[in-house]
Amino acid sequence: MAEKIIMMASQRPAPPAVPAILEAPTGLLSDQLARPLHDLRISVTDRCNFRCVYCMPKAVFDSDYQYLPHTSLLSFEEITRLAQTFIAHGVEKIRLTGGEPLLRKNIEKLVGMLAELKTVHGKPLDLTLTTNASLLARKAQSLKDAGLQRITVSLDALDNATFQKMNDVDFSVDDVLHGIDVAHQVGLGPVKINMVVKAGMNDQEILPMARHFRNTPYILRFIEYMDVGASNGWKMDEVIPSAEVVSRIHAEMPLEPLSANYTGETAARWRYADGAGEIGLISSVSHAFCGDCTRARLSTEGKLYTCLFATSGHDLRALLRDGRSDAEISTVLAQLWRARGDRYSELRTNNTDGLPRSANKVEMSYIGG
Repeated sequence: MAEKIIMMASQRPAPPAVPAILEAPTGLLSDQLARPLHDLRISVTDRCNFRCVYCMPKAVFDSDYQYLPHTSLLSFEEITRLAQTFIAHGVEKIRLTGGEPLLRKNIEKLVGMLAELKTVHGKPLDLTLTTNASLLARKAQSLKDAGLQRITVSLDALDNATFQKMNDVDFSVDDVLHGIDVAHQVGLGPVKINMVVKAGMNDQEILPMARHFRNTPYILRFIEYMDVGASNGWKMDEVIPSAEVVSRIHAEMPLEPLSANYTGETAARWRYADGAGEIGLISSVSHAFCGDCTRARLSTEGKLYTCLFATSGHDLRALLRDGRSDAEISTVLAQLWRARGDRYSELRTNNTDGLPRSANKVEMSYIGG
């Protein structure tokens, strides 16, 4: 299995063909389902210092696993150039992911470069980053100073034994909580906390997590265990539907629904009826949100993926390193997005037992969540 994943990450598709007739971006690009291009998630490294069972299980990502060489990674200049192209087509939000993005050397420099970019309406980008918080306490201030606006932290349990079973490297909950507090103190907020819920492993932590982050400035979000990639051995009976999560919390701490902040928001929002804060539910398995998906993903070596559950990407790095112009790359991107018809989660939700599961789906650790 490890060999399959290594090959998937290193083998490159033929670069996209550049049309003879180029077009100028209008900021109003849409795909086949009339979904605009609004969000870009950029993976800056395929490395992580955790071995979470749902993302980089140790049995696959062991000491012999071959990470990408540094020369294969997009440089900060290449990332920024591509980001400008995406922004010209309507992107207003960029999230840096990994692997663990804080492992990328001098990540603050990239944040600073991206923070200087403006949307087509001349407004600052919504610039965010997702992290496991292992390095957050020491980097929060420099990230804020560089122009990062918000942080999302992955935390799957408050019980230390359960959390360490999930991350499989004996990293402490207290260190994550400290990183969250430091991020809040320097102004990287509101901090969002993502909990992936896996039945039989950490679902007993739903209520303790809700109790802990209630009456705090933080927004806790519960994520259904998803069939991303092929390495985590996903099974449908390990999914706790978001409706059950809401039911468990509501029985003790009454909830009421909130409207979305914007079209295409991944999390359904709920608030405590007594005003003690809000939670979010990300329900890709039980309640697919493909119809509003506005997200493109750029891998650490420059492949464009138009769906989290994709089996192949489009090699934009080749266009950069072949000396293609901004206009050529922009036209290629426009054609790729217009051709997009991805709705994997919707199809899986409608036909859970009948939808074939490819062994070649891109891994979350490679593309970012």
